[in-house]
Amino acid sequence: MVMFKVTRVETTPFEGQKPGTSGLRKKVKVFIQPHYLQNFVQATFNALGADRVKGATLVVSGDGRYYSKDAIQIITKMAAANGVRRVWIGQNGLLSTPAVSAVVRERVGADGSKATGAFILTASHNPGGPHEDFGIKYNMENGGPAPEGITNTIYENTTTIKEYMIAEGLPDVDISTTGVSSFDGPEGKFNVDVFDSTSDYLKLMKSIFDFPSMQKVLSSPKFSFCYDALHGVAGVHAKRIFVEELGANESSLVNCVPKEDFGGGHPDPNLTYAKELVARMGLSKTHSEPNPPEFGAAADGDGDRNMVLGKRFFVTPSDSVAIIAANSVQAIPYFSGGLKGVARSMPTSAALDVVAKHLNLKFFEVPTGWKFFGNLMDAGMCSICGEESFGTGSDHIREKDGIWAVLAWLSILAYKNKDNLGGGNLVTVEDIVRQHWATYGRHYYTRYDYENVDAGGAKELMAHLVKLQSSIDQVNKIIKGIRSDVSNVVHADEFEYKDPVDGSVSKHQGIRYLFEDGSRLVFRLSGTGSEGATIRLYIEQYEKDSSKIGRDSQEALAPLVEVALKLSKMQEYTGRSAPTVEEEFISLFTDLMGSAAEEMPYPNVEYCKATCTVSSKRILLSCVSWNASLLYVTPRLSMESSQNLARNHPMRT
Repeated sequence: MVMFKVTRVETTPFEGQKPGTSGLRKKVKVFIQPHYLQNFVQATFNALGADRVKGATLVVSGDGRYYSKDAIQIITKMAAANGVRRVWIGQNGLLSTPAVSAVVRERVGADGSKATGAFILTASHNPGGPHEDFGIKYNMENGGPAPEGITNTIYENTTTIKEYMIAEGLPDVDISTTGVSSFDGPEGKFNVDVFDSTSDYLKLMKSIFDFPSMQKVLSSPKFSFCYDALHGVAGVHAKRIFVEELGANESSLVNCVPKEDFGGGHPDPNLTYAKELVARMGLSKTHSEPNPPEFGAAADGDGDRNMVLGKRFFVTPSDSVAIIAANSVQAIPYFSGGLKGVARSMPTSAALDVVAKHLNLKFFEVPTGWKFFGNLMDAGMCSICGEESFGTGSDHIREKDGIWAVLAWLSILAYKNKDNLGGGNLVTVEDIVRQHWATYGRHYYTRYDYENVDAGGAKELMAHLVKLQSSIDQVNKIIKGIRSDVSNVVHADEFEYKDPVDGSVSKHQGIRYLFEDGSRLVFRLSGTGSEGATIRLYIEQYEKDSSKIGRDSQEALAPLVEVALKLSKMQEYTGRSAPTVEEEFISLFTDLMGSAAEEMPYPNVEYCKATCTVSSKRILLSCVSWNASLLYVTPRLSMESSQNLARNHPMRT
C-alpha cells in the first residue's frame, strides 16, 4: 500500500482569479504557470471549510480539453492532502457537465458513499488546445454551480493565499482504466475510483424518457438522424445512447471522438461552427444535400448546450424550450404528472411565457445565469427552463443538458408520429414548429452585439435609456415619431430579480421596454473593464395572427430594429453604425451563399455584415441576419438565384 504525506507549499497570490457562475476561465498559458491552478484549488477547499472537505467524496473530471489530464492529477493530490476521502473520476477524465451533475446527485459508491461536490474542468464552448482556453469550476452537493457566496469567498481567498497543501509520494493515477486505487495517508485511507463515464447518466436518462418509443422512430425507414459532438465530451455519451441504446446508425454520429483541441474547431453549437452538421442537414449553399436527415443536433465542448435542426430547418433556442414545455406532459414520462413551473432567462424570447399562460403554469423570468434556475428547482418550483444562448434543461439535474434536449425532441417526434410510422406522412421538426406557432403565435427574435465599445459611452447609453423610462408617454411620443406602425410601450424598467427562494436581489440586469402587443426591446451591458464594454440588444416581435407567422423575419422586425437604434441613440453613444463585424464574415458569407454572393453588389454584402451578430473570435448568426440578407439582396438577383437562395439558405424559418 502506497503511503503519502502532506506537504505545505509556499505561494503568493495571482491577480484575477475571480470565478463567475461558469467558474474561472483563462488561457492555458496562464493555468500552466507554477502554483496557478494549485492556488485556486486550495482557495476553493478553504472556502468550503473543513466540514465540507474532510472525509468528503469529490468528482473530478471534465470535457477533455488540453491540460485536463495534468489538472486531474494535481487536484487529486491536493484533495488527498486536504482530507478528502474519495475522488471519483470519469474514465479518461471525461464527463460532460450535465453528467457530472447527474453523478453528484445520483451515483452511490460501492461503500454507500455519495459525492459532496465536483471540480469540473471545462471552458464550455471556448476553443481548446495549448494556445486556447482552459477552465475550472466547482459544483455543490446539489449538482449545481457554487453560489455567489462561495465564489466570492474563493476569490477573496485567492488574494491572500500563502500556501497550499499537496500529497507528496502519491503517484499519478491511471485514469484510462476503470477501477479503485487505495492509498494510505496521515488521516487514513484515500481512494480514487475511475468509473465508466456514461453509465450513471444513461441510467438517469432512462428514468426520464421512453426509450422504446424513440427506438421505433430511429428504426423507421422514414426517419434519419445526425448528431455532431464537435469533438467535445458529448461524443463519449453519443455512441452509447444513440447507437447502442436507441439503434441509430453509427454513421449518424459526426465528430464524436473527443479531442484535446476539439479537432482544431470551435466547439460552439451554432450554424457557424457546426459546419459539417449544417451541410448534412441541407443548410449549406455550397453543398447540395439531396436527402438530408429528418433531425439533427449539435453539442458544445462540455455537452451542456444544444442546437436542434430539422431537414433544411433551424429551431431557435427560445422556440425549442417553449415547444419542449408545451409537449412534455404527453411525450416525456418524467413529466406525465404535470410541470411544477417553467422559467427562462430575461433576454430569452417570451415564447415560453405564452405556453405557461396557455397551460396555466407557474412562470419565472430570471437573470442570465443557470444558478437562478437551480434555486427554483431545489425549491420544487420549476421543471423546465432555457436561455437564448442554446441552453435547455430540467430539474433532473442542476445544469443545462444538451443530450437531454435532444432526447426531449426525439420523444416529441415519437409522440407526434406514434400512429403513422407504418403509413402516412412523417410529422417533421418543421411541422412541429409551425404547428406551435399556429397555436401560440410566433416570436420573431434576434440579438445584436456591440463589442469593445467605449465603456463611458456605453454607460451613458444605458443611463439615457433609464432616464427615458421616467415618462412612458414621452417614450411613446418618441417612438411614434420614429415609426407610427409600432405599438405603444406599456411598461419600461431596469430588470431586477428578487429570488423567491432565498430572497436575494439581483439588480441592474438589463433595461426592458415592453410593448402592448407583446413585443420587447432589451438592452444589457457587460464588461466595463479596460478593454471596453459590450452592449447586447435583443429585439422581439410577437405575432398572434396565424396568417402572418410565415413572414420574413427582417420584414417583421424592421420597425422595432429602427425604433431600438434611434431610441437608444446607439450610433451617437457608441460611434457604431452597425453591430460588431469582422472580415471573417466575408468568407463565411460566400461559403454559405455560394454563387449567389457573387451577384451581390458590395453595399448588399456590407448590409448583411451589419445585420450579423459577430463576436471577437466567433460569429453568432441570428435568424434575422439571414432573412435580412434575403430581403435586401434577392431583389437584385436573377429570379432563379433568388428562388434557390430562399429555398436553401440556412435560416429560412
